[in-house]
Amino acid sequence: MSLSQFAQEHGLPRVGARPPFLSYMAEVWRRREFVITMARYRLRSGFEANRLGIGWVVLRPLLNALIYGTIFGLLQGSSRPPDFAAYVVVGIFLFEFFQGCFNDGSKAIVQNRSLVQSLAFPRITLPLSSIVERLISLGVMLVVLVPILAFFGHYPRWEWLMVVPMLMAFILFSAGIAFITARLTVYVSDLSQLLPFISRILFYSSGVLFDVGRILGDYPWVLKVYDFNPLYQALTMARHYLIDAPAFPLHYWITLPVISVVLFVAGALFFWSAEERYGRD
Repeated sequence: MSLSQFAQEHGLPRVGARPPFLSYMAEVWRRREFVITMARYRLRSGFEANRLGIGWVVLRPLLNALIYGTIFGLLQGSSRPPDFAAYVVVGIFLFEFFQGCFNDGSKAIVQNRSLVQSLAFPRITLPLSSIVERLISLGVMLVVLVPILAFFGHYPRWEWLMVVPMLMAFILFSAGIAFITARLTVYVSDLSQLLPFISRILFYSSGVLFDVGRILGDYPWVLKVYDFNPLYQALTMARHYLIDAPAFPLHYWITLPVISVVLFVAGALFFWSAEERYGRD
């Protein structure tokens, strides 16, 4: 009898063995304070060297909205959607959250390799802390978004509450993407060089800065593809409720949550399946 067989016979678990998925997620829940504390620490340390500190959470997307909005507003001319300033601000604020999850999640394991190699804990807590960090930033941005929209003539009303379930689905979608990229960049290091380009393509192609219906109206088949793009769906729904943008197909309320939940679960399973390999390869 080998030593491994002897250990299994006497109920000794293998060091670093991957637990069943449900047990794994239960352990992640028990580590929730660790996730939140790490997210708060990273957020604070990221801005403490700057005079404006956490103010950059809002200033950065506002500057992006000003710069990109001015350039693309001039380029689009009469094709600009109504209330273009508010249109761009809503789009950039929401995309800033997704982009942060996408980029920070991809670095979660790579940038914490020493921690992964020295301590035993569910590795998925690292990309989760990146998501929570971005979620805190999103909360700050949404608070500031209220007076910004009021400045453009859009005041709070009951319809704004419809954004809450949309945001929940959007957060799950962003988290699923973060889990997938977190694993992929560990084993395909060159992917980290491509992700900024992928992020930029998504930024320019998801309707953040333009009305897809106006620009691509002559290509109905392209519009049908956009109707199943979760990023485009989230932006369209948010704009409809926040700034009275045109209505969207009702199937968005089905496809966005379904895609988000499926991607979240698939991303968590994809990350968990390589749990034993992080820090060893």
